[in-house]
Amino acid sequence: MENYRLALIGFGNVGQGLAQILRDRGQELAQRYGAQFQIVAVSDFLKGSLYDPSGLDPAQLLQANEQDGHLHNVEATHRGWDALETITRSNADIIVEISYTDLQTGEPALSHIRAALAGGKHVATTNKGPIALHYPDLADLARQNQVQIQAEGTVMSGTPAIHLGHEQLAGAGISRIQGILNGTTNYILTQMESGAGYADALADAQERGYAEADPTGDVEGIDAAGKVVILANLLMGESLTMNDVQRTGITALTAEDITNAREAGERWKLIGMVERANGSVQATVQPLRLSFDHPLAAVNGATNAITYTTDLLGDVTLVGPGAGRIETGYALVADLLAIHRAQS
Repeated sequence: MENYRLALIGFGNVGQGLAQILRDRGQELAQRYGAQFQIVAVSDFLKGSLYDPSGLDPAQLLQANEQDGHLHNVEATHRGWDALETITRSNADIIVEISYTDLQTGEPALSHIRAALAGGKHVATTNKGPIALHYPDLADLARQNQVQIQAEGTVMSGTPAIHLGHEQLAGAGISRIQGILNGTTNYILTQMESGAGYADALADAQERGYAEADPTGDVEGIDAAGKVVILANLLMGESLTMNDVQRTGITALTAEDITNAREAGERWKLIGMVERANGSVQATVQPLRLSFDHPLAAVNGATNAITYTTDLLGDVTLVGPGAGRIETGYALVADLLAIHRAQS
C-alpha cells in the first residue's frame, strides 16, 4: 500500500468535492488501487489554514465547513500558514492546487505550482490559468525534479478528456481536436434555440449559477480559448499561447441567426478547435453552424463534448459534464491515481 499525503491549496467547491470522495470512497480506492490518499493540510484564504502531519479527517473538514463556514474549529497542530508556507513546510507529497483561476497572469496558482515542483512535490490541479499560460515551462520543471504534474480538471471537469487523449489515443495520431468546451455558452445557445432572446437566456444562466455576474470570460470565448491552448499543449505537443487562438464569442448571434440555422437543419455551437495541417497549427474559438447529424450538434444544455480526429480511429467523441463539485473533485482523484501509477 502506497500512502500519499495531500495539501489542498483552496477549499471551495472543488476541494470539498475531493474531500467528500475521499470520505466516502477512500477505502475503496485503497483496496482497489493500493493507494491511500490522506489530507494533511488545507490552506484557504477565507476558510482558514491548518496542518497536521498525522492527517486531517475529511469528514471533520466537511462538517466544520458546513456548520461554521470555515475551518477554524478543526483541531490541528499548525495554523495560519499561507499557501506557499503550506507547500514548502508541510510533509505533503502531492500539492492539490485549486485556488481561483486567472487567465491573464496565472497567479497566485502559478507561484504555488512552481514552488511545489521545485520542492520535489507532485501537483494535481484544476486551475486553468497556469496550465494554459505556462504548461511547457511547468512540465520542464516537473521533469527536472522527477515529479508529476496532472491537470485533468482544467478542460472538462471530471470527464476524462485529457487522460483519454494522452493515454488511450496516444498512438492514434491526433490531428484535430474540436469541442463544446464551455457549458455556459452551450446552455445559452440551447435556450435561444428554444425561443429565448440572448439577454433572457444569459439571465437564466446566471440565475442557475452557470454564468457569473460578469459573463465575459464565457460569452466572449476566453474560457474556451484557455482550454484550447491546454489541449494543444498537453495532447499535441505544441507551445501555444492565448494570443495564438483566433477568438469570437456568441454575443453577436441573434434570434434570426438561430432560426435560419434551424431551418437549414443546423444549430449554432461555440466550438473550440486546434488542428494540425501541412506543418502548421491553427487554434480557434468561434460559433459554428453544425448539421443536426454532427456528433457535437446533439449536445445541449450545460453539457460539454469533445471530438478527437485521429489517423487510426477516425473521429472519437466524448460527452460529459464540464463542471460540478463532485465531478471536478473526481478529476483530482483521476489525477491522483495517475500520479500513483507513474510511481509504481
